[in-house]
Amino acid sequence: MDIFADINEASTYALVGAAVGVYAFHQIGGAGLAIGGTAYPIGLCAFAGTGAVVGLAAFGTKKSVFG
Repeated sequence: MDIFADINEASTYALVGAAVGVYAFHQIGGAGLAIGGTAYPIGLCAFAGTGAVVGLAAFGTKKSVFG
């Protein structure tokens, strides 16, 4: 079935995106968000999650452009 191929491909895009997010965290060494005189750390999970979302966005763009 075609839906299983799409699920496998989407999960691959998400996994690669998460791996790129972890790599970016490793290279940058962490980040922070400063609001109103306070600062909040942004850790590994946030980088990996953002990478997975970007990977899924790339998958959606690929599917919408190329079908």
